[in-house]
Amino acid sequence: MFRTILLLLVVLCVNAVVVVAQDDDVIRVNTDLVVLNVTVTDKGGHYAKGLKASDFKVYEDGVEVKPDMIASFSLQESPYAAVVLLDSSGSMEARFSLARSAAIRFLDGLRPEDVAAVYRFDSKVERVQEFSGGRDLAPMAYAIHARGMTTLNDAIVEASKTLAERPEVRKAIVVLSDGMDTFSKATGDKAVESALAIGASIYAVDMSSLEVGGTTGRQSAASLKGFAEKTGGKFIATPGGPALRDAFTGIADELGHQYTISYRPANQKRDGKRRALEIKLVGHDDLTVRTRKGYRAPKR
Repeated sequence: MFRTILLLLVVLCVNAVVVVAQDDDVIRVNTDLVVLNVTVTDKGGHYAKGLKASDFKVYEDGVEVKPDMIASFSLQESPYAAVVLLDSSGSMEARFSLARSAAIRFLDGLRPEDVAAVYRFDSKVERVQEFSGGRDLAPMAYAIHARGMTTLNDAIVEASKTLAERPEVRKAIVVLSDGMDTFSKATGDKAVESALAIGASIYAVDMSSLEVGGTTGRQSAASLKGFAEKTGGKFIATPGGPALRDAFTGIADELGHQYTISYRPANQKRDGKRRALEIKLVGHDDLTVRTRKGYRAPKR
């Protein structure tokens, strides 16, 4: 049975009302505005500041969005809400302590205005810590033992549903996993669509061991990388030591330094079809731009 939850989220920076409909497997967002959080970096990986709205061209299904359809443009260090997903399945047994330490590193990077929740997933998805600005991991997290199957896709869908209830404009899902889903009801495509529906970027940290290798290791990385690329997030290869520390410092920093562009799509058909998105920079060939690859139009 479908359960419909109507959430009225007043987004101050775009003055838009968003209505979110949820059921067990999918999130659909009906809005007159498409909101893009855009990361721009130079060749050294530093965040580019000082860009103007005229420096960006937005394309939907290959057609440029006209300047008069751009509703807002800003670069702001705004608050964000994040969900950290800890893979506690059996395949993570040797790496779970490292993953838990990584979650602590991420929480430690929160600013006073940011909030994060923590979930674990194995054969089921379970909330470990409610949304808060706290820097400490809940005691429950230290009693977790890696076991069971992997419900990565279901965990991303659950995180998306939880984030849909948050008022923050910027939303992120941070996944620490070896990447192989073995038990989810939801498909990988469903997981991506759930994140795209609420504008959440997925930051995927590949926790698979370097010695795994072979086809399985490559499939793990490809799965996580696909989640990140399609949602405008970032894929981080198997980290360790200083690389792990820098990775989580970088995620927190990036979430606070993104351009936000919102526009009214010319195609107002409510047909439930996917719209491809692309952003190009004008006169800045030395810069790299990254955002989500598309969104699904609302359906009547």
